This record gives sequence, C-alpha cells and structure tokens, in this order.
Amino acid sequence: MHTILGAGGPTANALTRELIKTNETIRLVSRKPISIDQPNVSWVKADLLNEAELFAAAEGSKVIYLCAGLVYDAQIWQQQWPVIIQNVINLTKRTGARLIFFDNVYMYGLVNGPMTEDTPYQPCSLKGKVRAKVAQQLMDESKAGHINVTIARAADFYGTDSMNSFLDMMVLDKFAKKDKAQWIGDANTLHSFTYIEDAGKALFLLGQTPDSGNQVWHLPTAVPITGKAFIEMAAKVYETKPQYLTINKLMLRLVGLFKKVVAGTVEMYYQYDHDYHFDSTKFEKAFNFKPTSYYDGILNLSKTLYKKQN
Repeated sequence: MHTILGAGGPTANALTRELIKTNETIRLVSRKPISIDQPNVSWVKADLLNEAELFAAAEGSKVIYLCAGLVYDAQIWQQQWPVIIQNVINLTKRTGARLIFFDNVYMYGLVNGPMTEDTPYQPCSLKGKVRAKVAQQLMDESKAGHINVTIARAADFYGTDSMNSFLDMMVLDKFAKKDKAQWIGDANTLHSFTYIEDAGKALFLLGQTPDSGNQVWHLPTAVPITGKAFIEMAAKVYETKPQYLTINKLMLRLVGLFKKVVAGTVEMYYQYDHDYHFDSTKFEKAFNFKPTSYYDGILNLSKTLYKKQN
C-alpha cells in the first residue's frame, strides 16, 4: 500500500494520478476530506501532529510519501515541522515502510552556481533553517540504519491545480485572463521551475525503486530560464502581450503588512534577485528522464484551461 501524507496538495495530487495509472493501492491521509472515485483509493482523516491518528491512518503501509505543506509562516514551521517529522520517523520505524519526503531547496540558502544533491546546507532564512534541521534529522536516522528514507527535492513548481505557486498565480493565470503579469524580483536573473506533473512522475519512480533509498534526489527540472524569457514564452502561448509589473522587496514588505502569506515571502527574496539554478542531472541520468520543457509545460496548461472553459 502506498500512503500519501498531506494528500490534496498539488504534488500529492500529481503523485496520486501516477499511482492510479498502475492500479496501486493508495491511501490518502489529510485533515480535509478527499473524494476520488477509484476502487483502489481510500481516504483517512488524520492530523500529522497527532501521532496516534497518524499511526492508525498509515497502518499496513509499504511506501509512505510525506507531501505535507504548512502555512507559509516561519513561526508555524518552527513549531510544527519538528513534531511532524518526529511522528513520521516513529511511524516509519513502526511500519518498516520506505519513506519518501518531498522537500524544497531552502536549506541550501543563496548558492553561487548550480544546486546539486551535494550542495552544503547554508540556510539564510528562518524557514531554511527549519528545513535543514528536518533533512539532517532524517538522514541521521537513515545513516544509523533506523529508517529507509529518500529525500526528493524540487525547485519552485508550476502547473498546479490550486494556484499554489507564484508562477501559476502571477503569470499564467494573469495571461489566461489577458491581464498584465507580475514578477517577483529581477526578471533578468535565471530561475529554475519544476513542472508539477514531472514531480509526480518522479516521486512515483522513486517509490517503485527500492535502491533509490537513503539518499537525496533532485526531481527532474528543465534548465533555468530568465523571468523575461518565461514571460515572453507564456504570452506567446496565451496569445497576449508580454507585459508585466516587477515586485521588489519593499513592495513585498508593504503587502505583507496586510497578508501574512506575502510577509513569509520577504525572507526568501534572495531567490528572486539572484540566479537560482537547480540541477537534476543525477535523476535524469539514473531514470533516463527528460524534464518537460517550459514551452511544453505552458502549452499543456493552456490546453487544460481551454478544456475547463469549454
């Protein structure tokens, strides 16, 4: 049985779609109800902060995917991530299941050059420090032989079904409505973006490959692109003008006074005014996987939107 903790989010949904294709037995675990009309898919309510609920929900699991997302607030991360990770570690020990943790790149901090699986942890944000501690705790348990864990990292993603990415919300959705796009930071710097469907397929492949355990993998991601080039490409697909507004750090601070989610973005601004190069060569070579190009990813999303509107 494949159990997805934190089901219902963009990555978890992409993974669920891949598992359904192969008739795997899937258990979705979340606080909010999820309804999927598939014979091999079930949903169980559980709060990841509650160990007893978590144990009951994930009983019998062979592969556990942790795809949870918390409110984008450093204080909440500091309070809740340590509890969740310890509960999941205890769960993994109890079930003997493989654990695949969907992670981000915040623990690397500002990197001059490509981010690889060997990049040292030098976080320069509170959220980054939390993620570094969590990742180190998991790998320490792995090295001690207590659990079998795979850490799967992705860059900023796009292509979500919930507008849970600034690229979807501030560029693609704007262009779909023929509005002017918005870009955080310097649009002339390079940035990597992971297509959400590629992330789902990659997590599925890791789950099917026991030898991939006890190490870090960067999920398949196209080579970095400048914000300006992405905007021009997206405008062409959506047949609109490549117009955009630039949002700087001061503007984020001001908006953050009224919106806490935006306030949480301020300390991550370094990702948007410096080159952000996420390297997934290791995964691409090991699994013979070619990441979806940005053009094809945008085109796929525009077709999906067209189907929904018609």
